[in-house]
Amino acid sequence: MEYRPLEITLISAKDLKDVNLLSKMDVYAVVTINGDTQTKQKTPVDKDCGSNPNWNHIMKFTVDEAAANQNRLSFVIRLVSDRHFGDKDIGEVVVPIGELMNSKEKVLSYNVRMLNGKVKGTLNLSFKIGEKFCVPVAAPPYVAEKCKVGETPVMAYPAVGSSSAYPAPAPPPVAYPYNYPPPGGYPPPPQPYGYAPPPPAVGYGYPGYPPYGGYGYMPAQKPQKQLGTGAGLGLGLAGGLLGGLIVGEMVSDVDDALDDGFDF
Repeated sequence: MEYRPLEITLISAKDLKDVNLLSKMDVYAVVTINGDTQTKQKTPVDKDCGSNPNWNHIMKFTVDEAAANQNRLSFVIRLVSDRHFGDKDIGEVVVPIGELMNSKEKVLSYNVRMLNGKVKGTLNLSFKIGEKFCVPVAAPPYVAEKCKVGETPVMAYPAVGSSSAYPAPAPPPVAYPYNYPPPGGYPPPPQPYGYAPPPPAVGYGYPGYPPYGGYGYMPAQKPQKQLGTGAGLGLGLAGGLLGGLIVGEMVSDVDDALDDGFDF
């Protein structure tokens, strides 16, 4: 493929739209090829000339000559006002690169088109084209050897999509004998749903259940001895006799009082 170095100089702009309300504009220009940010270059900011900035700034590019001659490449030049609270676009100029390569004049002027589509101001630039040079095309990923008519060509490298282009299949899994567990041991048996597994037996690092009272339960109390039937009858008879004596004494006291002449 054939390429050419292309050098452009952004000289100045004149009578641009003033997009600042209070202060004077500080203008700079940003240049790309077809808007590609990888090709972006920009001029310094002119802080003195307001709507008529001067730069005389040189930018160097390398362009595909065939694409330029087919009008598929253009310089996109944006004019921007540098501001403290956010830059603001002033206008834009689109310069077809093929037009520069076929132009006899080396200094050109282009109208500046604002964002609303109206034309306001001009941009002045010059350019210089270098000698073309070639870049070899990369070789294909595989090359077919020459063969006779009717024979299938032999590929020096496997073609894309052929079976040989894929890696060898993975080896089958290793079968272990029944006498030995697989690496890592056998997995634990599944537990019934909703139940916790039983605790291990005492003697293999498990201390067993805690003694009584270890979980906040009250210790069991010894039952009190109850009196037998004979003892109960004896206590009942003794109480009856004692009560009869007391009642008898009270009756005797009342009779004595009546005999003494007390009046109730």
